[in-house]
Amino acid sequence: YPAILIQALADRFAEGLAELLHRIVRRFICFGITEDLAVEDLIQERYRGIRPAAGYPACPDHTEKQAVWDLLDVEAKVGMQLTSSYAMFPPSSVSGLYFFNEAARYFNVGKIGRDQLEKYAARKGMSLEMA
Repeated sequence: YPAILIQALADRFAEGLAELLHRIVRRFICFGITEDLAVEDLIQERYRGIRPAAGYPACPDHTEKQAVWDLLDVEAKVGMQLTSSYAMFPPSSVSGLYFFNEAARYFNVGKIGRDQLEKYAARKGMSLEMA
């Protein structure tokens, strides 16, 4: 039971830090500085722009995390790792992208056709089963 509580607390700290970092970056690049948003507004995504993350409807492919890990040298710089199934380790880790554009909106990729799957697998250089 204590391990479950510690993990839940660690998850909340990670999510809280993600919210704080989002606020800091928005101020740093002067995006949305006229928005008077409370923390609850940020949690409810009432801000301009989007923060998609791999595994969610707008970006369902977890393998895309590998490109971010490689580009930013994540493992060497902060020690986060990707498992063989692209889960993040340690478990209380978060990653995502910021799109600071007033026109950016969340969307669902939805179901794709077999032809789209085949083309996607070919572009990614992976089997249909993996794609």
